Amino acid sequence: MKLPFNDKKFIFLLLAVFVAVSLEILSILGIDIPMPYAPFIYGSIILGIGYKVLWEGLQSLFRLKVGSINLLMMIAVVAAFYLGEYSEAAVVIVLYILGEKLEDIGIESSMSALDQLVSEAPQTAFVKGKQELVPIEEIPVGTIVQVKPHDKIPLDGVITEGETSVDESSITGEPIPKEKSIGETVFAGTLNKHGFIEIRTTKVAKDTTFAQIIELTTQAQNNKSDAQKFIQKFAAIYTPIIILLAFLLFVVPVFILGKDLSVWLNQAISLLVISCPCALVISTPVAVYAAIGNASSKGVLVKGGKYLEAMAEVRAIGLDKTRTITYGKPVVSDIVPLNGASKEELLACGAGTELFSEHPLAQAIVDCSLKEGFEPHKIQQFESIVGKGAKARCITCGDSAVFVGKWNLVAGENPEVNREVETLINRFSAEGKTCVIVSCGNHIRGVIALTDEIKPESAKAIQAIRALGVEPVMITGDSRQAAQYVASQTGIKQVFAELLPGGKTEIVKKLQAEYRKVAMVGDGVNDAPALVESDVSIAMAATGSDTAIEVSDIALMNDKLSLIPYLIRLSRKTVATIKQNTIGAIGIKILFILLAFLGYSNLVMAIAADVGVMLVVVLISLRIGSGE
Repeated sequence: MKLPFNDKKFIFLLLAVFVAVSLEILSILGIDIPMPYAPFIYGSIILGIGYKVLWEGLQSLFRLKVGSINLLMMIAVVAAFYLGEYSEAAVVIVLYILGEKLEDIGIESSMSALDQLVSEAPQTAFVKGKQELVPIEEIPVGTIVQVKPHDKIPLDGVITEGETSVDESSITGEPIPKEKSIGETVFAGTLNKHGFIEIRTTKVAKDTTFAQIIELTTQAQNNKSDAQKFIQKFAAIYTPIIILLAFLLFVVPVFILGKDLSVWLNQAISLLVISCPCALVISTPVAVYAAIGNASSKGVLVKGGKYLEAMAEVRAIGLDKTRTITYGKPVVSDIVPLNGASKEELLACGAGTELFSEHPLAQAIVDCSLKEGFEPHKIQQFESIVGKGAKARCITCGDSAVFVGKWNLVAGENPEVNREVETLINRFSAEGKTCVIVSCGNHIRGVIALTDEIKPESAKAIQAIRALGVEPVMITGDSRQAAQYVASQTGIKQVFAELLPGGKTEIVKKLQAEYRKVAMVGDGVNDAPALVESDVSIAMAATGSDTAIEVSDIALMNDKLSLIPYLIRLSRKTVATIKQNTIGAIGIKILFILLAFLGYSNLVMAIAADVGVMLVVVLISLRIGSGE
């Protein structure tokens, strides 16, 4: 969520908050603005910031809408102002307005992220035979569309001509581009990395997978209603009761029992003062701001108090695999030399060939060879074979033919049949790893296995999540084998794999039916619908897409999964503190209401009790900022 620091009204609000809080602190320390200036200065702050709230509260009074939150705020401010508690009146109104403003900013940020997502989608396509760009909305199913290298694919379809590799991370979350050839499916919004291809469209623009992401995100935002704040629910009952009690406390003794008017008027005013919800109104924002400050010091951006409250109730948490539990970058995991080759020969020969390739797997092999201290072999006549690998001639190995890539490439070019290679490939594939075979001359030099490396803290973090009574569930677009392997290494019991964005959303709904409150952690555009469908959405912000970050409720700025159990503990502590503050404040108010009815209350006691409760509430709330 980006704060609008270029908005003059928002800057004015922040300035008013700073001034009001500073003056309240000075007042508590015994340093007050001298009379007769105090009412005018504080009145200016109150009217300048909260005139809409006060006006709507007055309208609610005239319309007899006694359950209105604005009426409650007006009573609090007017009563505090009448009693000379000018700084308290100002603090209450500016903090309330700030909370409302931050909530509006969060909604606007989410919608702007969705607008950006729509604007980045291809709007036109090059239709074969027309020699011109055509709006995608006008292209029917079955049309042949041409896509150049490094262009985004405009519509879902099937390749009819050409071979390429496609970055599908925006749809499936897969970190490694997929090799695509004739007959294979491609999705709108994905990136054509290399070759020139022609596709036959299988869906119109409004039905593409990318369009469904946008639609699901919009629907989830529209359907996710904001839970009413506690103070709003409380006001619907509390405000009319207090007004009625104050009225009866004045009318019954004076006009029915014939008691002294000034005494019972004073008692009625005291009742209104002690009933002013200053401590109640301020307890929640102070606790929330303290918790948010604590979280930000750990690298966690929490976009509002309601997300902390929801996090405390979460009983299951969906975890994307790539860039959440893993780094999202292929690394060499296993090096198996064969037929008498050494580790250096295998890696150096493979790296020499892959040095000319742009594929992430190739770069990982080169990096591994250099890290091991093996200089890549000198290569000539490099040729990339789309969908299979690469071939070249290795000068270091005596001008031998080198093939690096999938088993079908090496087996097709090398007469040597090696059952050991097939066994290794099957074993590594079962672990979700990608195999690269290296052959030189007439011999297979070995197998290099690559995997998406698991973050060191993932297993410990997942164990801590489960210890808090929250069930971790993997929800990923990656292959089932890769997902199951990562789950087995990190202790995750439930795994849902090979999911498109709509499938992820359905899993979140399924978990909500079972666990009620569900959080979702992800990083990509493909996670956006599932993120906004969840009760609390958490983005891995360091490597995540802008869309995932904007639609999320919480962003982990350093991508540490260990922050999830910390967030659960912090949110539960925050909610417990708010409940403690609320119960304590209401209890004190009930006591003084009884004293008022018994005739033992007075203005001094009422003011002391109200300010005292507010101070205690603030101090208790601020402890959250120093915990964890």
